[in-house]
Amino acid sequence: MGRMRRKGDLPSKPCVVCGRPMVWRRKWARDWAQVRYCSERCRRAQR
Repeated sequence: MGRMRRKGDLPSKPCVVCGRPMVWRRKWARDWAQVRYCSERCRRAQR
């Protein structure tokens, strides 16, 4: 396991729908490149 990181040092990117910044989460570690929406609400609004 890697060293602890501060929240400010984690990678982030904007949500495709609302533009809100999303910060990297451990559960997204394997598919961070495919994460596009910040929430289920934004995922549904895209359609």
